[in-house]
Amino acid sequence: MFILIERYIDNLTIEKLNAFAISKGINLSDNELNFSFKFVKNNWKTILSNHGLFDIDKYKNYFSEENFTKIKLLIKEYTLKYGSFLK
Repeated sequence: MFILIERYIDNLTIEKLNAFAISKGINLSDNELNFSFKFVKNNWKTILSNHGLFDIDKYKNYFSEENFTKIKLLIKEYTLKYGSFLK
């Protein structure tokens, strides 16, 4: 599973990330988008390896309240949906 994710992340562009966010009703500002892109590119392995321990609340100040709430719900949804594949 990690190989597939690694290939996806390697090919991830800021435009693709923005399109995904928009498709989920999250309209990121330029600062939020840049932070998210760099964060995902640099931390995806750590997050997926320790998804049960990942604390999104540490990054609350990087997002508007509305976007943070939506991102938190999205993480919860995807963790429930795909978390069992990451063990």
